[in-house]
Amino acid sequence: MSVHPDLHQHYVRTCQNLGQSENPFITHVLQEAEKNYKMGWTKGITLKIAGNNRLVPVQRVTDDNLQVLTSVLQNTGFVTGLDLRCNVLTDAGAKHVATFLQENSTLRYLNLMFNDIGTSGAELIARALYRNETLVYLRMTGNKIGNKGGMFFASMLQINSTLEKLDLGDCDVGTQCLIAIATALTQNKSVKAINLNRPLLYSQEEETTIHVALMLKKNSSLVELHLCKHEMKNFGVERLCEALYENSSLRYLDLSCNKITCDGVKFLGGLLKRNQTLEILDLSANRIEDDGAIYLSEALALYNRTLQALSVVSNSISGKGLVALSDAMKTNTELSYIYIWGNKFDKATCTAFSELIQTGHLKPNCTDVEPYEVDGHVQLAELSHGLKKHYYWTPSCGEATNKDANASLAIVAVSEFL
Repeated sequence: MSVHPDLHQHYVRTCQNLGQSENPFITHVLQEAEKNYKMGWTKGITLKIAGNNRLVPVQRVTDDNLQVLTSVLQNTGFVTGLDLRCNVLTDAGAKHVATFLQENSTLRYLNLMFNDIGTSGAELIARALYRNETLVYLRMTGNKIGNKGGMFFASMLQINSTLEKLDLGDCDVGTQCLIAIATALTQNKSVKAINLNRPLLYSQEEETTIHVALMLKKNSSLVELHLCKHEMKNFGVERLCEALYENSSLRYLDLSCNKITCDGVKFLGGLLKRNQTLEILDLSANRIEDDGAIYLSEALALYNRTLQALSVVSNSISGKGLVALSDAMKTNTELSYIYIWGNKFDKATCTAFSELIQTGHLKPNCTDVEPYEVDGHVQLAELSHGLKKHYYWTPSCGEATNKDANASLAIVAVSEFL
């Protein structure tokens, strides 16, 4: 594999050959990559050409820009990641991506989130992955590929045996696509993490959740599963819990922004009493209330010693439930991360979590609240900590991989790039 440390010069020549003008942002990124190469960093470089970068002047990447870039990177062995999020790439750009994936043998991470790739672009990329044996992580988040576009990825999962993480969140996939993906994952042995957030569902029968549950009974490789905004209710949660009694691989379950109440959490509590695998449970933005929090606290205090992180943000929980969770943390030393902001804090809640932090049962960087005192009364302020704070956006300062803001990355590492 030949290596081009003179990326910038190669880029300038390619622009001239194709009769295109240079993109100054791409020029800047390539020059930085050259510096890293000259300093001895010869492998594992990710080119971050994100269109939402606020630290340097950005000219968003177009389809023509991408054609030049992929030509430059074709035989560049030390570039293993490409972050093209929040640019203006369309199906024409997806064609260049597909060609690159078919010919390149070093790229392991590709982030295309929030571009303008549609169904035909999704087909091109998915078909390229039939033959690609290098890419392990693909983010299509926010590209409106629709149900048909999602079906191409479902077909790809039946053939590709390299991809480990696939993000199809906010892609407008539908019922047919979700069922097809769940079916493919009953046989696929390589995918370890999948994001299926916010599909477009028009039925209240929870067919998709049933198929996901059936998949979980048979799948033994999936570690991380995101089912945010699935209109999931207590019936669906019960089906998932039944499946997870037979599953020994899933460690991260995201059920945020659904319609789960305390009755659904009763099934989760029963699961936690027996499950020895689950390490992260995200129930943010449901409505579990005090009874649900108490079901969880009983399981965590007396039985479960596997769960490390729990998020119950914005769940209409008041002091009774929150204090019960704080009591559970006193006896359960494995439960290290808890996120509670957006609930109904009273004096007992503020005191309980202040004591947890003061006594060392809860580290200040492992929760999203911080105690402070006003006129002798303890209150709780919000911290920018969480399981996936930087899922959609990158901070203007600091690293997007900050462990305080993205605890899930530290707890459940799927692989090198995930």
